[in-house]
Amino acid sequence: MDSSFFLLPSILTADFGNLEKDIARAVDAGVDGIHLDVMDGRFVPNLTFGASVVASVRKMTALKLDVHLMVEEPLRLIPDFAAAGADVITVHVEACRDLYRVLDTIRGFELEAGVALNPGTACEAVREVLAMADRVLIMSVPPGFGGASFIPTTPAKLARMRSLIMAESDGTRPVMQVDGGVDVSNVHKVVAAGARHVVAGSSVFNDRASVKTNVEALRRASRQPQGH
Repeated sequence: MDSSFFLLPSILTADFGNLEKDIARAVDAGVDGIHLDVMDGRFVPNLTFGASVVASVRKMTALKLDVHLMVEEPLRLIPDFAAAGADVITVHVEACRDLYRVLDTIRGFELEAGVALNPGTACEAVREVLAMADRVLIMSVPPGFGGASFIPTTPAKLARMRSLIMAESDGTRPVMQVDGGVDVSNVHKVVAAGARHVVAGSSVFNDRASVKTNVEALRRASRQPQGH
């Protein structure tokens, strides 16, 4: 397995009528975890699912469950998602009144804590909590919908975040994650810019090829850009 990055397919674009089969296909393809996008219809315009779906997915796989809370004031929901079997909980800096407290609460459940930034949020917004975070998630699309187009300035933002992490820590943590519109045409750019956890939805779960074929294509493209 390619160790240059950890691939986390988002179930947002999976077939929910055959979710267990789609997850099984992803597991068989050698992915590194499952990404679950929780949306409340307030922080983002879409509405997805809650802790009960995470609990169901927990029964389907032993892989790490990466829960992305795109919700207002996520502090109140952390105990439910911890109990449902999440291994990682990521919250948005824009949605938290007291980000330090939220990250501390996640870590109190002995889970990995992540902090996400919308495309329009500067890297500096998380400077004071980097020591509390295991992951920093750079959104490469406006949050709230699957299948959106990748924002081309994302690699430059990842590079700026990497410089900030290096300046504020020993450079080993938090690791950088990227989410939104990642496919074979751009995965090389985000990995080269320092992303080590890559969320992919439409480029994994689509009808053009099997999940295994799509996963293998992403791993190949991460080492060499498309067209070379």
